[in-house]
Amino acid sequence: MKIAVLGTGMVGRTIAGRLAGLGHEVIVGTRDPQATLARTEPDGMGTPAFGTWAGANPGVGLATMADAAAGAELVVNATGGAGAVPALAEADADNLAGKVILDISNPLDFSAGFPPTLFVKDTDSLGEQIQRAFPAARVVKSLNTLTAGLMVDPASLGAESTVFVSGDDADAKATVSQLLRSFGHTDVIDLGDISTARGTEMWLPLWLRLMGALGTANFNLKVVR
Repeated sequence: MKIAVLGTGMVGRTIAGRLAGLGHEVIVGTRDPQATLARTEPDGMGTPAFGTWAGANPGVGLATMADAAAGAELVVNATGGAGAVPALAEADADNLAGKVILDISNPLDFSAGFPPTLFVKDTDSLGEQIQRAFPAARVVKSLNTLTAGLMVDPASLGAESTVFVSGDDADAKATVSQLLRSFGHTDVIDLGDISTARGTEMWLPLWLRLMGALGTANFNLKVVR
């Protein structure tokens, strides 16, 4: 499958590398490819400069947001929550029309420091905002309840855990669910339409507190039933 991953941070790189390893044709989308490749300093949280990462992942391409999305069959939104709609707008609505958007972003607001709050909750979600902004696209919210490494390698926990999908289009959710299973997710729960993304996004404040209490981000939910 031809897949565009929008976002050059840790999440985008982790997803892109795993997808390429599974045999997909992957292009990472960024606002300015040359500037992205020219970075020499490590990114936040000690992530190597993108050019260093790209050199170790020669099978992953790099292009503008619009060019990456234009040739893709599926688009992964791996941008920060506040930048999600602007990044997708830069990818161009025409390039997204009819395509599945796997939205991993969370509406985290760091304006008051850490831990962040949510800039949308209760009666709306970032997933819904993206679907409204790009009505011809088929948005599926998933993987936003996990740290990046577990998104693509859940088996590293050593126990089965649960991941969720939310979206209005059944075929789009089936496509994303198949992708999740290829990553190793064995328990995929379909929560329903895109409004159910409110629940998974509102899990983040507790997720952050658990990370602090446990001293690690390598944990996940398991729905026992």
